Amino acid sequence: MPDPAPELAPDLADAIAAIAAEAGALALAQWRTDFARWEKAHGEPVCQVDLDVNALLRARLEALLPDAGWLSEETADNADRLRADRVWVVDPIDGTRDFIRGRPGWAISVALVEHGQPVVAVLDAPARGEVWRAAAGQGATLNGQRIYAGDRRDFPGARVPTDALPKIDSDLVAVDKPNSIALRIAMVAADRADLVATLRWGHEWDIAAAVLIASEAGAAVSDALGQPLAFNTPSAQAFGVLISTPGIHDAGIERLRERAQRLSR
Repeated sequence: MPDPAPELAPDLADAIAAIAAEAGALALAQWRTDFARWEKAHGEPVCQVDLDVNALLRARLEALLPDAGWLSEETADNADRLRADRVWVVDPIDGTRDFIRGRPGWAISVALVEHGQPVVAVLDAPARGEVWRAAAGQGATLNGQRIYAGDRRDFPGARVPTDALPKIDSDLVAVDKPNSIALRIAMVAADRADLVATLRWGHEWDIAAAVLIASEAGAAVSDALGQPLAFNTPSAQAFGVLISTPGIHDAGIERLRERAQRLSR
């Protein structure tokens, strides 16, 4: 993660959190109502609220930092962002499936990325009454209280947010899984889980904010192959994530190595 930490305006993180809270309130007002919904592609749900939240976030965040580029799940990508030193990386509603189903496992995800790394992050999860924040070099908080990843060192028994564990991973322990990957990563940051791993190509907007929160809480962070994560890349994708307590990260990489290498080809 960012080292050394870049200089940040003292009130910038507060301004970003206020904008995320406004977006969260807009989404919460429509949650469990009769809003339009459809699929962008097979298995990729979207709803009108995603688009409304995206529009609000873009207007407010671009006004806050007019020089910053823009990368969002609900906006057509533009290569101009690659020339920007600072870029907003946004998922208007991470966990749209839970939002559509009336479940609380969704969040507004906003990250400010500088020179390839997130430096400010907010996850606003109003249906859960949770606001997760981090700034580079300044730690991570949940509802204003500092959070820290756990100190687990034994891989067997590690808590994983998942619906079900494959037989090969039956020595792990399944815990409650929100649909939002960002919230699952944040669970590691708050010692509610020990390990989150994905073995597929995913988009930067899904993880940018949560990765900073996890890192600032002391969690170990990498892609599924154990390599450092970078943001505002041309593809805006990474092959998976592996977020864990520091003491089991190497064991996690080893456990997943063969699967990750096969699936990343």
